[in-house]
Amino acid sequence: MARRGEHSREEIRQMALDAAEAIVAREGYPGLSTRRIAAAIRYTVGTLYLVFENLDDLTLQVNGRTLDALYDWLRTHQDAAAAGAGIAVGQDVAACQEAILTLANAYIAYAEAETPRWSMLFEYVVQENEQPEWYLHKLGQVFGLVEAALRPLGAGDLETQRIARVLWASVHGICLLKIRQRMVLAGNQETEAMTRMLVTNFLRGLRG
Repeated sequence: MARRGEHSREEIRQMALDAAEAIVAREGYPGLSTRRIAAAIRYTVGTLYLVFENLDDLTLQVNGRTLDALYDWLRTHQDAAAAGAGIAVGQDVAACQEAILTLANAYIAYAEAETPRWSMLFEYVVQENEQPEWYLHKLGQVFGLVEAALRPLGAGDLETQRIARVLWASVHGICLLKIRQRMVLAGNQETEAMTRMLVTNFLRGLRG
């Protein structure tokens, strides 16, 4: 068992978060516990409680890192698509549609590549009014990419936020069917074809 003085508080924090992510990657959210994390970093559970308020706090911190990773993943795919097409993302309605499709397909790809971490974002439930400001900021960054792509539609900021969340709830539904291997419920259509149909018709409806 490590002695407390061997690592700083921040080092223990990072070690614990790394260990938690490794446990989730192997076993999913149900495998996560302070005892498992403490054993993995060779510290006591009591030491963890000097760094985190409780398991909820630690779990939220792990999810925060997942949101950061998801944001970087989406940005990378969005930038690559824009560069390949030679356009500025969101410069007109047609580009808006392609930007949204790029984000949607990248979101589904991330869920497939990092299923346990992605799943924990939704398996761990916290009331919206209990989410700390730093977590809401990270969540807002992810939605901000969708909102930026929607701006050519000319809606106000609040309406754009609402549109982004409604649209992404639908994209998430397709993603969930894919991850849970329930595509038969959608007639075994290809995921990309379903996503394009969703985005195309959604945006067409918004334009009237």
